[in-house]
Amino acid sequence: MDSGVAPITISIGLLWHSVNSGNLGVGALTVSNIALARRAAAAAGLEPRFHILGFVDPAVPHYVSGPDIDDLAINTRAMLPGGTYWRTLADLDCVLDIGGGDSFADIYGLKRFGFLWLSKIMAIARRVPLGLSPQTIGPFNRQPQTFLAAHAMQRAAFVMARDPLSLDVARRMAPETPVSQAVDVAFALPFESRQKANATVVEVGLNVSGLLFNGGYSGANEFGMQVDYAAYTRRLIAALLERPNVSVKLICHVNSDVLPQDDDGRVADRLATEFPEAERVPNFTSPSAAKSYISGLDFLVAGRMHACIAAYSSGVAVVPVAYSRKFIGLFEGLLGYPHIVPVTGLDTDTALKFTLDSFDDREKLRADLAHSRGEIDALLDNYCAELTDLFLKAIKKNVDERALVDAELEKS
Repeated sequence: MDSGVAPITISIGLLWHSVNSGNLGVGALTVSNIALARRAAAAAGLEPRFHILGFVDPAVPHYVSGPDIDDLAINTRAMLPGGTYWRTLADLDCVLDIGGGDSFADIYGLKRFGFLWLSKIMAIARRVPLGLSPQTIGPFNRQPQTFLAAHAMQRAAFVMARDPLSLDVARRMAPETPVSQAVDVAFALPFESRQKANATVVEVGLNVSGLLFNGGYSGANEFGMQVDYAAYTRRLIAALLERPNVSVKLICHVNSDVLPQDDDGRVADRLATEFPEAERVPNFTSPSAAKSYISGLDFLVAGRMHACIAAYSSGVAVVPVAYSRKFIGLFEGLLGYPHIVPVTGLDTDTALKFTLDSFDDREKLRADLAHSRGEIDALLDNYCAELTDLFLKAIKKNVDERALVDAELEKS
């Protein structure tokens, strides 16, 4: 029966999320975290309103929107004293900071770290409860970044790590803060399962990372990959096309006009010209559209972690091509999934053979990923419980503060 009492609204800031990132991994984090926060708010009997705070890609349509969602573009001007970010914090009950997935580290330069750190400290200074949503924590090997990062985490309401390596880092740096093991929220990304048009054809998706193909941001293999990724990719396509009844789909998961070296599309276009028998799949309009398409594949090889997660969480056998510890920590460390091309340890020839053997043994890969579904659901449930607790405490804090103000006014 309807009690006639309007539910209490909770204003949730989603820090370092995005309404339109060309990196569909960041978009997947945003859509998924909203879905999980809605679940947690419902458990608390609250009605959420979301304020997405992060970078906005110019001239890219928004694929995250809704009547209870607004956004603020964070840039240098917004972060100035008294700027729009500071003013927005005053209207929030709590902030969930996902750090763009893996940006809370010292490996991306001082500017990015400065944005990530300052945004946390400003929320803390505003006395807005700050929770670090599941993300990669670190690495931190430089000063003063390590000290500053620890200072911020020590003042957070909680820290959720999406892999065991990050869990260890966070516990060492913030021993008094509640730090818990979670899993990447993109495992909860909504999608529609796709049925293949031709069941006799084996559909193999190849998500070619523009970042890896171009040798990283600098072009000098800054990730230290032992595999020659460009050669590996070309040889893999050629070998797959030689197999009977195999269709190769070139899939993009990051599109960037601002950073051409990070753009999957340019590389996919080049490879489609070199291998006309391969199909260049059009760019996806949203993270859920990408996952829906991937769900209909028989096998995926991917250099983007969230393309791998889309496959894994939709039951598609996948071989991730790792370029950082976030892959190893998640797939091997947390999920016990060994079918991964590591940063080092395999040369190009061995990596190619490993991938083709995995393709031939793809039913075993499917069985292996199915074993962890219960654990993933449990980790997501734990995160939702942490959110529910944060939301209730945030609302109580605001009620108590308003009562204190009213009492002071009555005295005066």
